[in-house]
Amino acid sequence: MTLRHLRVIHGLAEHRLVARVSAALNVTQPAVSKQIAELEEIVGTPIIRRERNRLHLTPVGLRLAEHARQVLNQLDRAEFDLQAMASGVAGTVNIGVVSSVAPIVLPKAISLFKNAAPNASLAITEGHFVSLFPRLEAGQLDLLIARIWQPGDLEGIDQTVLLREPLVIVAGRGHPLAAMERITWKEAVRWPWIRPQPDSVARRAGDALFAECGVTPPGNTISSLSLALNLELFQELPVLGMYPQSLAKVHVARGELVVLPLETGDFLSEARCFWKTGALQDNSAFALFMNCLMQTSQPGKTIPFG
Repeated sequence: MTLRHLRVIHGLAEHRLVARVSAALNVTQPAVSKQIAELEEIVGTPIIRRERNRLHLTPVGLRLAEHARQVLNQLDRAEFDLQAMASGVAGTVNIGVVSSVAPIVLPKAISLFKNAAPNASLAITEGHFVSLFPRLEAGQLDLLIARIWQPGDLEGIDQTVLLREPLVIVAGRGHPLAAMERITWKEAVRWPWIRPQPDSVARRAGDALFAECGVTPPGNTISSLSLALNLELFQELPVLGMYPQSLAKVHVARGELVVLPLETGDFLSEARCFWKTGALQDNSAFALFMNCLMQTSQPGKTIPFG
């Protein structure tokens, strides 16, 4: 089985049309069909089934496509890593990040960055967008990562979407609402809440969410950015709060939190990166970290180094 075979099966899993696979790989459609036939001969069983104009992978094809994705991703990472090491990148990257995003996107990116550039340093500052953005403008931060409400253009600042993930409403397992299958927002706002800082974008967005749900924002609040402290507060007090869905799942599995049946829609679901225009060209360490961040936040997407 060759690298070409792997790219074809991976392309089929993504595009499901021979024409799209051939365009993505810049080969002819007969060449793609030939690779499919060769793959089926190698594994000894069909890997696709056709329905009208679309292709569907068989269970064997799906398993093969997953192996192909992992192998191709590892090869891309290896090439990226070697090129980065050969470049001898050094220097410091200063990153500002909101607490709800940091544990989701930074650990893997930092690991990849440090493996590729052991002589480069990272400095991480947690806060909220309003407090961190002036530091980005002043050049004290190279990168700002934040959840965004009502995004817009910012003069002299480039930005890109890093991830989309919903926030969910959580409580400690001992909270009186934890066992209820149906909860209204009117019931929820009667309880104390852990909320973002009063001057933050997240706080204003939260106020808008409460208004959209037809309730007044809770008056009994604790303003805290610390996920570690908040987790302890959920155990000690009958408080409610908002958590990123992926982090909430981790703590639910550990028996520490419960996700309440309250709909939040797309509220603060988008996290973006912000950096000064031209910084990627001027700072090789920052350019490398951005490549690491985009690779690890979007698995399977290869971002060339340099």
